[in-house]
Amino acid sequence: MKTIITLGDNCVDVYPALQKAFPGGNAVNVAVYATRYGMRPAYIGWVGSDDYGQLLRRELAVKGVDISHVHVRHGVTAQTFVTVNDNERVLGDYIEGVMADFDLDEGDIGWIQRFDLVHAGIWGRVEQYYPRLRRSGRILSFDFADKWDSPLWRTLPAELDYAFASADDDTPVVRDRLKNIVCAGARTAIATLGANGSLAFDGRQFYRHGILPVKVVDTMGAGDAFIAGFLCAVAQEGSIDAAMRQGTESAALTIQYPGAW
Repeated sequence: MKTIITLGDNCVDVYPALQKAFPGGNAVNVAVYATRYGMRPAYIGWVGSDDYGQLLRRELAVKGVDISHVHVRHGVTAQTFVTVNDNERVLGDYIEGVMADFDLDEGDIGWIQRFDLVHAGIWGRVEQYYPRLRRSGRILSFDFADKWDSPLWRTLPAELDYAFASADDDTPVVRDRLKNIVCAGARTAIATLGANGSLAFDGRQFYRHGILPVKVVDTMGAGDAFIAGFLCAVAQEGSIDAAMRQGTESAALTIQYPGAW
């Protein structure tokens, strides 16, 4: 089984109406969800010297994520303010906190070399390290979220094994985008489609999966859960079809409770 490390963004999802706060962020969520599949993932990021930073470190450790390279910096931990309308999460104000200056040091990069598969997202501030990680033989994954206009689409796919993004539905435009991502160098391009399932292209064929019918409580973390399920299947040498199926099951589990995890 291959090992997984995630890099970059974290935040605390603050739900004012519930008077609750939940640790989250793409890289953090993917690491936590990976523990569902017998993985011992690691996460590298910065948290603040505040209560939320302590919360995030503590909860990650409880979940079984290696936090030896989660660094505490003076300041506040990143925060996203969230409301839920008809079981759909709505993201409000965002405070980036100490993550605004996040960077990897040589100790972090050396630690990454111990892992087979590396994942980060568009808010992770680590894309500049991907060419170096590619040369070292890492399997690289990246989540562009819904930022189809990002300039990273012009440079990063050539460094990627798995490029994730989100869209609304399986349309000719989305299929053309996935084809273009693979033509730009990515091994496989995957689009999560919310209530419409997921779609992937590996240069040879498209793969399509629907959703599992469950009672939706909160959609926070659904896409990240899909990515974790997908990557953990890849880590176990699973096929793309098996990875999409496991990603779908992981997302279905996550949307049945409040918060990301």
